[in-house]
Amino acid sequence: MLVNKKKMAALIDSNAEQGQVKGRSQWQDAMRRFKGNKASLISVFVLAAMTLFAFLGPLLSPWDHETIDWELIGNAAEMGAPQFANGHFFGTDDLGRDMYSRVLQGTQISLMVGFVGTLVAVTVGVLYGAIAGYFGGAVDNVMMRFVDILMSIPYMFILIILFVMFGRSVYILFIGLGLFSWMDMARIVRGQTLTLKHKEFIEAAVMAGVSDFKIIVRHIVPNLLGIVVVYMSLMIPSLILLESFISFLGLGIQEPLTSWGALISDGASTIQYGTLWQLAFPLGFFVTGLFCFFFIGDGLRDAFDPKDR
Repeated sequence: MLVNKKKMAALIDSNAEQGQVKGRSQWQDAMRRFKGNKASLISVFVLAAMTLFAFLGPLLSPWDHETIDWELIGNAAEMGAPQFANGHFFGTDDLGRDMYSRVLQGTQISLMVGFVGTLVAVTVGVLYGAIAGYFGGAVDNVMMRFVDILMSIPYMFILIILFVMFGRSVYILFIGLGLFSWMDMARIVRGQTLTLKHKEFIEAAVMAGVSDFKIIVRHIVPNLLGIVVVYMSLMIPSLILLESFISFLGLGIQEPLTSWGALISDGASTIQYGTLWQLAFPLGFFVTGLFCFFFIGDGLRDAFDPKDR
């Protein structure tokens, strides 16, 4: 036993001298655990393939999202079914427009709403919550009461008012979603910052004369990235669901643009005429995308918080 201990100690000393003993950071450990989650890892590849297909797939079709095939207009139930011969891989809608190109464009719009909306919400929410939590006191009270007031306002009415006043467009949709989607992130970050600001490395930075802004940006925010990444993965599908619901009601994206919600709404309104493909293809993309995001979010949560595993 003594000999084995000596050999192990000698091996450790030898590796240390050669610079071969290296520790793993929290991010490296989290990524290692995430790669061990097969459902999450498969979801990443499926989502990446779907995104590439949404942006490169239109190059394979001779039809765009708004060109009408006059031979099939008004006769989708009989002649608008999916065919490779005429280039309508997913069939056509009642107006003779190619469903393949429309589904891919709807995928682009919905993913853009999710990613861009989440990026804006996370940027605003993280900075707002970190500032409120770091300074505390009266600053914290004023900033968080402002958040409470905003959260008490029915956001759906605000979105409808914005659409009525300025018209239905992607930019107005981004503005409407950005007005309210950052507040939950701000509350989460604020709570974590209240704990972090009493840590030794923050107190050391204060004693060293580092400015408050640099402490927030360089020391507090980087230590919140694990929670932020997990929340981002859950916020993206939430915004996609919200946009799809608004578009399903006919208040979202305006023609000739479309999204998953608008396509599902159109397909549901014509399914009684036997045009199942008009609902099946956008609904399939919608469900697949949401499941991928949820699996990825669950995997990230387990990776950054392994205590529950």
